[in-house]
Amino acid sequence: MSVSRRQVVAAGTGLALALAAAPAAALSRGDERMRTLYIAGDSTAAQKYAGAAPETGWGMALPFFLHRDVAVANHAVNGRSTKSFIDEGRLDAVLDLIRPGDLLLIQFGHNDQKAADPTRYTEPWTSYQENLCRYVDGARERGALPVLATSVERRRFDADGTALRTHGEYPAAMRQVAREEGVTLLDVQELSLALWQELGPETTKAYFNWTATEQDNTHFNPPGAIAVARLVAAGLLHTGVLAPGDTRRTDEEVPVRWITWPNDKES
Repeated sequence: MSVSRRQVVAAGTGLALALAAAPAAALSRGDERMRTLYIAGDSTAAQKYAGAAPETGWGMALPFFLHRDVAVANHAVNGRSTKSFIDEGRLDAVLDLIRPGDLLLIQFGHNDQKAADPTRYTEPWTSYQENLCRYVDGARERGALPVLATSVERRRFDADGTALRTHGEYPAAMRQVAREEGVTLLDVQELSLALWQELGPETTKAYFNWTATEQDNTHFNPPGAIAVARLVAAGLLHTGVLAPGDTRRTDEEVPVRWITWPNDKES
């Protein structure tokens, strides 16, 4: 199924309205540019390797929308929740590296929902929120800027073709943390839901990891990862987290051939 440039850039018109209001969050760099944008998250954002192609995390496409001076350090890992990412020492590893003026983009929720798995499950209004505060506090203690991002939506439609929300109370719980802690919020759930609704049940198959052997409605292929990365980059710009000179191509096509998968590596 072909994907038009109009479809790839869709949903941009309503972007500013869908982004949560937040206090001015632009980084105080002085004469220096922000050095590194760190991603803490799950498989929807994670780096994928050759054995997983064409599956693509949106974090793989994000650098194409940012100025070359803004480095992306993608620490997102398949299958992780706010809890397991902390328990495995991954948050500590990020905080050991992060420096004043850096940014920590935090997107979890898909795996926090897994009530049957005690190593990953969190309750939305207690442990999930407590964990999010650990990420926020850790970044702030090191002079970095935390940004919370609600989980990107899955591809799920009802019989009438209406795109459905699938993350339960977790996005609302994250929004509450953002309000109460004064953290910039990217409402990626609502932005992606609007995009999937505009594209519809059939066209969205060209954005997810649908192959001859798999019908994956959670993970992306290159067009989907590029589309979500565009929403993230435009959101960081519209909320004032990034300055206009930090981003590029937010309204231009990114060729799917730019996506590449390194040789396999253990996570």
